[in-house]
Amino acid sequence: MTARTQLFYASTLFGAATLAAALDEGAFGPHDGRRILLVSNNAAVPEITPALDEAPGFAALRPRFDEVHSWNEIIAPMHPSDWRARVIEVPMTGRLLRSHLSLGDGPDELVVESVAVPPARTVAGLLRDCPVTVYSDGLMSYGPTRDPLPTEIAGRITRLLHLDLVPGLAPLLLSEYGVPARTVSGASFLRALGGIPGPESTGTGRESTGTAVGETGTGTGTGMILGQYLSALGIVTPEEEDGLHADMLRALAARGCASVLFKPHPAAGRRHARRLREVAAGLGVRLSVAEETVPAESCFAALRPELVVGCFSTALVTARHLFGLEAATVGGELVLERLTPYENSNRVPVTITDALLPRLRPDGSLERPPSLDVPALVRAVGYCMQSEAYPELRAEAAAYLDAHGTARYFKRQRLTALDLLPAGAAGTAGPGSGALDRLRRRLSRALS
Repeated sequence: MTARTQLFYASTLFGAATLAAALDEGAFGPHDGRRILLVSNNAAVPEITPALDEAPGFAALRPRFDEVHSWNEIIAPMHPSDWRARVIEVPMTGRLLRSHLSLGDGPDELVVESVAVPPARTVAGLLRDCPVTVYSDGLMSYGPTRDPLPTEIAGRITRLLHLDLVPGLAPLLLSEYGVPARTVSGASFLRALGGIPGPESTGTGRESTGTAVGETGTGTGTGMILGQYLSALGIVTPEEEDGLHADMLRALAARGCASVLFKPHPAAGRRHARRLREVAAGLGVRLSVAEETVPAESCFAALRPELVVGCFSTALVTARHLFGLEAATVGGELVLERLTPYENSNRVPVTITDALLPRLRPDGSLERPPSLDVPALVRAVGYCMQSEAYPELRAEAAAYLDAHGTARYFKRQRLTALDLLPAGAAGTAGPGSGALDRLRRRLSRALS
């Protein structure tokens, strides 16, 4: 029997560790052929940002693969997040990619993340004659598919692999195409992470003999802040993102944390760390900054912080579910208000973290969120995001809105357009106004 060739794509250590866990569980069968890893550096300026295979922790994952190749080098000088072959170029470019990787007529299986967008969608479009496995991008697996997929790609997807980060919650991702989901166990993921070294500080804030002690703490604890790249995505301004980080640090200080580790997002750069050092110096808090390439989960294992705080990072949920750490959010309400359009794929991750996790208050105390049916909430939000893809969820969404109202997680304009605004909702628009508005718009376009 001819040995199989499997081509895996990854852009982060988190993704590569998820692949390693799935391989260790036997999700890809016995290692009886070539396993090739194609790595992509999707940072805004990849030329000055370490790639996945250059990160110190990658060495622990490398033995699972026979070969490692760089997608950035293959398509240089184009950026992986932007470049895709034109339709007329696809056959030729696909042959060139197969030749470069010595794939012959293969691969026999392609494994990608975030298949709705480049570069994963680009690779899947070039290698057109093989089944595709998709593995999840953290909490986004619970949300709807970001964009409709070409039939040529959607018809080849055989399964979705995902970490079971929110027990009881089933992924919406790719479900409209009938793709079955399979979980990757947290235990396997933790074992894969075990060989990845923990954080090494790249700098500290002012060392202080005193500490900022709040009424809820003792002044000896360790906190951790998870940075994201909200301003780069246009969700908030850079100044507002700096302000969110400063609010997190001040609340941790008020809680009694004498030492805080800041974990920047790999795509965010160092600007936020420099600003946060200034705040830490004024508070008398020892601030350390982890390398961008170190997974947050390695920091959890090495430091066991007393509290992990962030906005809506997937790592907040891994901290709680996989490591048993206390985790809290700051800024969820702001992000929920700012996200546009409503279909923004970050909406489900921020909804989940906001509904599940306590909110860190300025005085360091934790405010527990109201008790909600999180699976029902996520399905209702998912329907409102992509109603045409999930028509079977309409009745459930309407029932949720009737029972819980529209506050916080839903936009009035969206509900009106979908004819889902509950009876008695504030304002003049009634339950049928969305249908009337759509009819008026169609008539207006027809007459123009």
